Amino acid sequence: MEKVAVIGAGTMGNGIAHTFAQSGYKVNLIDISQQSLDRALATISKNLDRMVAKEKITEADKANTLANITTYTDTIPGVEGVELVVEAATENVDLKLKIFKALSDATHDNVILATNTSSISITQIAAVTNRPEKVIGMHFMNPVPVMKLVEIIRGYSTSDETTKLIMETSKNLGKVPVEVNDYPGFVANRILMPMINEAIITLFEGVAGVEEIDTVMKLGMAHPMGPLQLADFIGLDVCLSILNVLHDGFGNPKYAPCPLLVNMVTAGKLGVKSGEGFYSWTHGTKDLIVSNQFK
Repeated sequence: MEKVAVIGAGTMGNGIAHTFAQSGYKVNLIDISQQSLDRALATISKNLDRMVAKEKITEADKANTLANITTYTDTIPGVEGVELVVEAATENVDLKLKIFKALSDATHDNVILATNTSSISITQIAAVTNRPEKVIGMHFMNPVPVMKLVEIIRGYSTSDETTKLIMETSKNLGKVPVEVNDYPGFVANRILMPMINEAIITLFEGVAGVEEIDTVMKLGMAHPMGPLQLADFIGLDVCLSILNVLHDGFGNPKYAPCPLLVNMVTAGKLGVKSGEGFYSWTHGTKDLIVSNQFK
């Protein structure tokens, strides 16, 4: 496998494109917005500069990585000649089904179609394509260039051959792939999201404040960041979407999103991406200030 396409130039998409390109793959990065593509390339360049400054890569490595990425605003030319497509669009089931139906029509039958979904059924996505045996989940962690884990999710029809190839490809990226089966939330978010939701409920019920909750989890449980700060990084809208998938998939009230989370998303307080969530991010990620609504 030498050439891949990445659908979506957001946080996950640009990180996936960066990782493949740095590993020597030719990458077609596709997004409907040229502005998003330009922003993605700027982000990748800045992240590569950090790696150069830390002497993890050379200037030549940076140049080669950027040279491996070509951007497209049109899917059809963007997927021409690729052997793998990795979809990294918004975590919305209707959007993903629409994308995979289009990819099924626009690519050759031997092209593997992977999704970076963190919760949506691979089997459901595969069902709208003409090759369900070649549809698989590649759930990268954020930030993609740094985090080692990739959840490899098999749908009901995903073949052994497809799974083996994607496991090997993940290793070629310097990642550690873990194979899991297709159930709501898979492993990572089935465990993580109820914890984040419980932290939000703890805040909602007035048990403790934002900093206090995060400090308990960081110092008491050895987490690198607290659950509320992590939720801000993930995006509160994404957390809400995943919890809704878990709640709908299992029908268990323990997965019901906290009303505070629902209200914050409705109000547009989405975390880092909007500048405010449980913390204020208007001065950059280094300045952690508890959002005014929780003071």
